[in-house]
Amino acid sequence: MTLSSQFSAYKNHKEGQLFHRYIHNEMIEPLLKKLPNKFKVDAIGKSVLGRPIYAVQIGFGKKRILLWSQMHGNESTTTKAIFDVFKTLQEPNDVIESILINCTLLFIPILNPDGAHAYTRLNANSIDLNRDAKDLSQPESVVLRQQFDEFKPDFCFNLHGQRTIFSAGNENNVATLSFLSPAEDDKRSITETRKKAMHVIAVVNNQLQTKIPNQIGRYDDTYNENCVGDTFQRLGAPTLLYEAGHYHNDYTREKTREYIFLSLMVAMHHIAQNEINEAGFEQYFDIPVNNKCFFDIIIRNARIIKDGKSTITDLGFMYQEKLLDNKIHFKPILEKIEILDKFFGHKEFNANNGRASTVDLNELTVGYENDFVLINNVKFSLLFSKT
Repeated sequence: MTLSSQFSAYKNHKEGQLFHRYIHNEMIEPLLKKLPNKFKVDAIGKSVLGRPIYAVQIGFGKKRILLWSQMHGNESTTTKAIFDVFKTLQEPNDVIESILINCTLLFIPILNPDGAHAYTRLNANSIDLNRDAKDLSQPESVVLRQQFDEFKPDFCFNLHGQRTIFSAGNENNVATLSFLSPAEDDKRSITETRKKAMHVIAVVNNQLQTKIPNQIGRYDDTYNENCVGDTFQRLGAPTLLYEAGHYHNDYTREKTREYIFLSLMVAMHHIAQNEINEAGFEQYFDIPVNNKCFFDIIIRNARIIKDGKSTITDLGFMYQEKLLDNKIHFKPILEKIEILDKFFGHKEFNANNGRASTVDLNELTVGYENDFVLINNVKFSLLFSKT
């Protein structure tokens, strides 16, 4: 039996107090306070605006794993999964015992609490913390580096989220999860440190393929000395980049959350049970590289008036996430008016040469924002079905 099958009853592991995309300090603080004594919770620093940055440590093994989430404030799926892990680590079973005996785990659930509160990628100084590893110009970056230097991790898990545009390869396969063993230099050398991270990613991929076949991608490994993963990898700590992506109609990222949880449990248990070396690292390269093959919505074969002439084309829409009244709303934006035969839509509609226009009967232009378009004067919804 695979480890992932042992956690198939996901509802028993899910932290029910966290849901949807908007996750910030005020939501996790009550959960941190309720953690039992075997979890050590500390405020390890403050953000630009003075919000606390929390760390949670558990386990007493010699293998040290550092995990951080919401370095980008609007990438919250992995934070939800971390709290699912916290709930699971309280269970009395052999898997959990093995992890806690062999590993010491240090989690930073929200590294960028200001960005999380504002639901922005950047911190309060409009800095991308994942491009601040060299300068360490921001307090949040300094906190993470201090934890790295003091904790001296054997493995790092850099937890992110990615847009719905990504595919696993060039086919009609959405990248629900993507992984990366970051480069250490411009040549993207396959070092011993990278191989260890590749080894663990390959193990995770092999197990997750039984759950979401052909929906796992490999992120681009172009080297950037300002990126945290590249830096920590170069400093000798095998680093796994996780990207939480899209699952069919899962715009709340609750299904993706489940697979992130499973992949974390598989990785931690494998590290706990094994001496990680380069064996099998080649399987990492069997994972297809991410591509940008998706729109949220494609309306195909729509007739529009362009430059005074009637033409048949495709319309590609993407959702823009907006924080309104403490909730995330998805607003459809028309991004492309062209033939999109090399792209796929999470939702597709064939207009069959029907006339497409705005709800005000005006011509469609790039940037059009509305929940509807008209196809032959009939309203067509651009909203997704809520699950």
